[in-house]
Amino acid sequence: MKPLAITAGTVLSAIGRGLAATEDALLARRSGLTPCDFAGIKTGYVGCVPQAGTHVLEGVAPGFTCRNNQLADMACAQDGFAQAVQKARQFYGAHRIAVVLGTSTSGILSAEDAYEALDPVTGAPPPEFDQAHTQDLFSLPRFVAARLGLEGPILSVSNACASSSRAFVDARHWLEAGLCDAVVVGGADSLCRMTLRGFAALGLVSAEPTRPCDAQRTGISVGEGAGFVLLEREGARSGAGVMGRWVGYGVSSDGHHMSSPDPLARGAVAAMREALERAGLDASQLDYINLHGTGTVVNDAMEDHAVHTLFGRSVPCSSTKGWTGHTLGASGIIEAMFALVMMRAGFAPGCLNVQQIDPTFNSHVLTDTLHKPVQRVMSNAFGFGGTNCSLIFEGV
Repeated sequence: MKPLAITAGTVLSAIGRGLAATEDALLARRSGLTPCDFAGIKTGYVGCVPQAGTHVLEGVAPGFTCRNNQLADMACAQDGFAQAVQKARQFYGAHRIAVVLGTSTSGILSAEDAYEALDPVTGAPPPEFDQAHTQDLFSLPRFVAARLGLEGPILSVSNACASSSRAFVDARHWLEAGLCDAVVVGGADSLCRMTLRGFAALGLVSAEPTRPCDAQRTGISVGEGAGFVLLEREGARSGAGVMGRWVGYGVSSDGHHMSSPDPLARGAVAAMREALERAGLDASQLDYINLHGTGTVVNDAMEDHAVHTLFGRSVPCSSTKGWTGHTLGASGIIEAMFALVMMRAGFAPGCLNVQQIDPTFNSHVLTDTLHKPVQRVMSNAFGFGGTNCSLIFEGV
């Protein structure tokens, strides 16, 4: 495939606001996980973004205020992202910039709060509850388009934990079809009761900070965050700087099970192989693989099998969820931005909290920071229902 340029980008998670803070936390091996005390739920650890719930939205229509949009707004205000989009808007026109964003739960916390406040007589939610601008899956791209003054087509992608990775693919289709000249791509997912209690009900929440790839791993830590990139055809806009290039992708849907991955990893292998083929690369040309690496017994084992099938032990890999927790539909964009940070700074982070790598694993799992030039990174996202997406990024 012809590479696309990433001309601006930003990331927000429990480890920091913006690229510099993220790089610092990754290099310092400083986790953002803390004991869960969200909405009265005290189960395991979470990656919570401070001030998210009190952040004030300005310059948009009333009704958009919800935790998910607050995270998105905080991200838009970082790293000069809104200013970079404004320059692109001046060049292309507001109607030629699309917004394609991934989320798995959108602003469902607002609906949960509204349900708790139902009128006991009529059963009606409180009058200030605006479902279309908060809980609805289209709330996020509608808000971001309004926030950035964009008038092009918008799309919400909800493919479970692969949502914001898959958003890259749909954005590319729109660029190739000529529907737009640039796309704001990314996503956001926020903490809510349904996610915390739902994963706990499945027995997937670790009582301690998640430790992906560890022999004694016991599950996930749920996180939240947001991130965006501005994706353009390289060279289309003179003067636009390039942070990195998106050079390959692979997608598959194996439909093995509602919530458990295929132990033979057929869908994961297909997605990674397709990404390599589209990028015109062989396995030896990757410098690092950012694993989906949730910290559950079955997910990590499946992904180790998939990576070893294609790469053997030749490419170092690790999961970064020990820093942020599993940010669900936002994990793809957050970890894509981690890839850009790693390529810029020249390092690959080893998994956090690992005491002993699972002895059954055969891939090259890192447990310490590896300082070396990093030019190409594969980032994996595998979601419930067997939706798989692998992206390959290249430095400049």
